[in-house]
Amino acid sequence: MTAENFMARALALAEKAAAAGDVPVGAVIARNGEIVAEAFNEKEALNIPSCHAEILVLERAALKLNRWRLIDCDLYVTLEPCVMCAGAIVQARLRSVTYGARDPKAGAVESIYQILSDGRLNHRPQVVSGILEKECSEILKDFFAKRRPANSQQP
Repeated sequence: MTAENFMARALALAEKAAAAGDVPVGAVIARNGEIVAEAFNEKEALNIPSCHAEILVLERAALKLNRWRLIDCDLYVTLEPCVMCAGAIVQARLRSVTYGARDPKAGAVESIYQILSDGRLNHRPQVVSGILEKECSEILKDFFAKRRPANSQQP
């Protein structure tokens, strides 16, 4: 499978998050070209602040592989990881992180912070951005546009 295939699957997972009322972010972890684990945001569904797609997919991959070091695994996520998720990615020792849309408000890979490339940390995964960027951005824009009150004219 290609990066676009993995990101397309992550987008399908993001749609599930949106349908459940969560911010539409989906994530897939692959190893040797095969999906090991997948997840989407479940923060609203579970009322747990750490239930971001990245955290959930890391946990599922670690459980499936029976190890916390995911050095031969690659993460595909629709939105640039936040500080919490970037920290977990470093801890999991992922080989690479590929994300679709930048997050100018909370991005911790390139937008605001550069945690995954910080030389002071003990691990730095390869980073690729912009895979299916338009689609990843659109699902977020659509989700938040539907949640905002309509700009209606008052008499």
